[in-house]
Amino acid sequence: MRIVVDANVPAAEACFGSLGEVVRVPGREIDAATVRDADALVVRSITRVDDALVAGSRLRFIGTCTIGTDHVDQAALAARDIGFASAPGCNAEAVVDYVLASLATLAERQGFSLTERTIGIVGVGNVGGRLRARLEAMGIACLACDPPRAEAEGQSGWHDLDTLIDACDVLCLHTPLVHDGRHATRHLLDARRITELAPGSIVLNAGRGDCLDGQALRARLAGQGDITAVLDVWEGEPGIDAALCDLAAIATPHIAGHSRDGKLRGTHAIYQALAHRFGLPARLSLAALSPAPPLAALTLDGGLSPEEALRLCMRAVYDVRRDHDALQRESRRQGLAVGFDDCRARYPLRREFATPSVELRPAAEALAALLEGAGFRVTRAP
Repeated sequence: MRIVVDANVPAAEACFGSLGEVVRVPGREIDAATVRDADALVVRSITRVDDALVAGSRLRFIGTCTIGTDHVDQAALAARDIGFASAPGCNAEAVVDYVLASLATLAERQGFSLTERTIGIVGVGNVGGRLRARLEAMGIACLACDPPRAEAEGQSGWHDLDTLIDACDVLCLHTPLVHDGRHATRHLLDARRITELAPGSIVLNAGRGDCLDGQALRARLAGQGDITAVLDVWEGEPGIDAALCDLAAIATPHIAGHSRDGKLRGTHAIYQALAHRFGLPARLSLAALSPAPPLAALTLDGGLSPEEALRLCMRAVYDVRRDHDALQRESRRQGLAVGFDDCRARYPLRREFATPSVELRPAAEALAALLEGAGFRVTRAP
């Protein structure tokens, strides 16, 4: 069996090598010629999978090691009896880590308390649902907007987007990209809604770039300059808006979900789906793929405020400023589009907040609820 795999999929040889010949190809270079003689294709979000790609091939299975599937024409695959699988939830924890790390960084820069803000979550699926659970566990007020879920489950507990804009200090977008229909999300945060954001608001997009009108956001940031943007996803990737990138307080190259743990979950999920499609055994466990973390444990004593302790633990695992600085540096050195892709291709995979244990000595016991809520594994010193 010949298996073409995006060059940025980790542990591909360990997972797929037992099933067939693995051929690594950069995601943006995967084309019809690449897959013509392949039996299976494993991609990430930068490869467009449609009928033009698969026509004339002998492909029987395509898997994407991502939560999102809007880069895959599933109807075209079904018409050719090509099996398909994605990895829902694989990197959701990493994206929530990114959101919390970004907001904690802004809280420090701007001098506010994160626990005193109200956060609006737009799209409450794998990522948004986990974010809501963590925020509530941290004691942070949040409101949720998800019209399809509200329609299916009843309106109780759900709010419309305009209510979130009126009531929330922070707006976090975690919606899939839907172009048409009653629940279309393209430019969901459009020029009108961007204009209506209160001064001091924070907009964070770690969902899909096209769900936000980048031109309107740029105009608000360049004109009034009274709101803050955190952007990990962009319209037109990798040829993103340079002016918007410069105006964002935190600008990163679509890496919110790029933890080692999340990527390995994605690879392993597609490995299992591919093996099932071809009737082969899948004996490799996820645990066998996960390396020991470079930082296994932290110990905290008294003397830190809760938010100081939270920032310390977050940055010991992941400092979002590193990724912002890398995009700025590489875009100056190579040009924005090339630098954007290079940052993603050479990304130093981070671990997740839950990877190390955080040991609290008795004087630090008051920190437990906030740290556990944020996703850390808290233990008590004997």
